[in-house]
Amino acid sequence: MTAYVGKYADELIANAAYIGTPGKGILAADESTGTIGKRLASINVENVESSRRALRELLFTAPGALKCLSGIILFEETLYQKTAAGKPFVDVMKEAGVLPGIKVDKGTVELAGTNGETTTQGLDGLAARCQKYYEAGARFAKWRSVLKIGQNEPSQLAINENANGLARYAIICQENGLVPIVEPEILVDGSHDIHKCADVTERVIAACYKALNDHHVLLEGTLLKPNMVTPGSDSPKVAPEVVAEYTVRALQRTMPAAVPAVVFLSGGQSEEEATRNLNAMNKLKTKKPWTLSFSFGRALQQSTLKAWAGKEENIGKAQAALLARCKANSEATLGTYQGGASLSEGAAESLHVKDYKY
Repeated sequence: MTAYVGKYADELIANAAYIGTPGKGILAADESTGTIGKRLASINVENVESSRRALRELLFTAPGALKCLSGIILFEETLYQKTAAGKPFVDVMKEAGVLPGIKVDKGTVELAGTNGETTTQGLDGLAARCQKYYEAGARFAKWRSVLKIGQNEPSQLAINENANGLARYAIICQENGLVPIVEPEILVDGSHDIHKCADVTERVIAACYKALNDHHVLLEGTLLKPNMVTPGSDSPKVAPEVVAEYTVRALQRTMPAAVPAVVFLSGGQSEEEATRNLNAMNKLKTKKPWTLSFSFGRALQQSTLKAWAGKEENIGKAQAALLARCKANSEATLGTYQGGASLSEGAAESLHVKDYKY
């Protein structure tokens, strides 16, 4: 295979490797306007531009938190927003050594002839949008594909369709200077056991890398954002060490060593659960040619959101909660997390939402 060798190749490789720096990870703050509205509603805050901006400013200016991050994924609105003092969020990040990223997909639509399976939209006009986002300071992108486990799901049609969509997105991003995060999320919904999740995860990731190779994607300039291999949401939980063993084995069997890092999604796990599982993976003594890190949304923001509750006087407390979770996950990327990250309210509660839409 001849991989992409265009003008951005060296920059893509450098940025992907930087995002995968051990001890750092990604804050996913790219919730769509509808999704952030649900988060704000949970603390009785109105979903208006000023509230969304205030929450994101709280996150991006939390003292010490950005030292634990290498990237922050933004929604398009946020890429162009500024702090209350008038400083662009992109500049706040860059000065802290954090790369700005951007969500570029347009959500999911149902695949005809399937049992509610989906494909992701957003390829039309993607190249032009990527150029615009690069000029605005973004250096990586995210596209979420969604698969589900059922009696006959995921179908081969859904696996192939989503893999090809991810690959097409990835090469368009690379041609326009953005490192693509490849995110084939297998939802945790269901009563399946961990063996079933491992089987599906291996089939899905293998299909993704076949498609990425077919599309001549420069693997060194990409990142993978998969689900952790866990039992379904309606099944008994297993120990972090078991999640670690099954997850790392699935990656060993399907993921090329050329890719610099895996940035796991939290997938509705509680903040503490996601951190402990990541920590267990990094403690595992086995072959791991890629950095194992995080790209958490709910699992970095839940206790922060609860502490803030939309009140200015709570900003310090909320930022302290964010710093605690960022430090915990930074340690987990090194396998040194001891647990208990001064558990704030909300840190241990399940964040699972059935059929989660981003």
